[in-house]
Amino acid sequence: MKTALLASLAVICLSSFPLCAAGAKTVDVTKSGVVGDGTTLNTTRLQKAIDDLAQAGGGILEFPAGRYLTGTIQLKSNITLHLDEQAVILGSTDAADYRNLDPFIDGSGNPMGHALIVALDASHLAIEGSGTIDGQGKGLAAKQKPFNMRPFLIRWVRCSDLTVSDVHLTNPGAWTLHFFQSKHAIVDGVTIRTREEHLRNNDGVDIDSSADIKVKNCDIISGDDAIVIKSTSGAPSRDIVASDCKLSTRTNAIKLGTESYGGFQNISVSNCTVTNTDMAGIALYEVDGAALSNVTISDVTMDGVSVPISIRLGARLKTFREGDQPKTASTLSDVIIKNVTAKNVKLVGILINGIPGHPVENVTLDNIRLEVPGGGSAEAAKIQLPEKEKAYPEFNMFGKTIPASGIYIRHVKNITLKDVQVTPLQPDARPATVLIDAENVTPPDAAAH
Repeated sequence: MKTALLASLAVICLSSFPLCAAGAKTVDVTKSGVVGDGTTLNTTRLQKAIDDLAQAGGGILEFPAGRYLTGTIQLKSNITLHLDEQAVILGSTDAADYRNLDPFIDGSGNPMGHALIVALDASHLAIEGSGTIDGQGKGLAAKQKPFNMRPFLIRWVRCSDLTVSDVHLTNPGAWTLHFFQSKHAIVDGVTIRTREEHLRNNDGVDIDSSADIKVKNCDIISGDDAIVIKSTSGAPSRDIVASDCKLSTRTNAIKLGTESYGGFQNISVSNCTVTNTDMAGIALYEVDGAALSNVTISDVTMDGVSVPISIRLGARLKTFREGDQPKTASTLSDVIIKNVTAKNVKLVGILINGIPGHPVENVTLDNIRLEVPGGGSAEAAKIQLPEKEKAYPEFNMFGKTIPASGIYIRHVKNITLKDVQVTPLQPDARPATVLIDAENVTPPDAAAH
């Protein structure tokens, strides 16, 4: 029995380095000449400490109390960064101190990829502890006109067996925590604060063409999308689980897309609260020619969103990496959204839009309770929304006025509305539900009241 247990522990250690951190070699960064005074640039010293520890077989790089200024540092396999409570890793405010080890183009056409902390083709890595990583994005922005070199805070590129736990992440130049073509990762108990900086594209957690990622117990207040799943390469994002998170954002709280070249498979989001969110609470956007399928979102409570549920199948058909060829419009299907409540909604309850010849299919909405503002006019009910097949997808892409008070559904097939209640808080001259090119919507006459 004892021999079998030891063998099992050995397997666990080999498969997940951070679990074995207690027995790993620990190096205090200050013993490697790194200075925590907030002004000394430590990029070279930190990189040497990482390289030396990796060459010795890996271990824990310990950051005691202090403020450690640095440009881009690249993590290597079998390395854990541990930040003590009063430890702060500070990003340099000089654009020349950053490197782009994996360039790509984002959904708005901007060149991206620089990062403060990055790992490429590495495994068994962790960032942990109760300290802070501060990208000093506002300081970077102040020195650039325009602000074009916008480094991510943390990037994992083609990495595996990753843990990010308990740390406080703030003030990035762009996305906060980015996984690209990576697998087997856990993000647990992380706090993200990026909203107050008012910088563009400072998302919370971005999962991009990656697999087997779990995000749980996180508290995210972001300037851009809070938890967003993307696919900027041909590989889909798949087998993603997010749960028990608090989300607040100037844009979308829970989002698939807009970068959707590789598609999405087997996504589950549950037990989340969404507050003070300016765009959609739940946004599912497939617009670049791949397939979105097998998505379940459940037990989400919202207070203060523009649209609780926004679903879009479009034909923007962008590419994001050199050599990728544009695709044709594909599918968005097999989605279950259940046990959702929302109050203080600003626009409308539910938007579901395919395009002619490419319907959104097999969507079930179950036990939905939404309070919408109402107050719409008879003139608003006459509006015909444009198709905008190739537009960047967003909740307001069709305009600020919707010809339904509660639910607008267009170009769909096999939509089930089970125990869906959308209640206007003011009298509304618009119909509660608008169905256009909608095949097999059940029930067709009891979706909102």
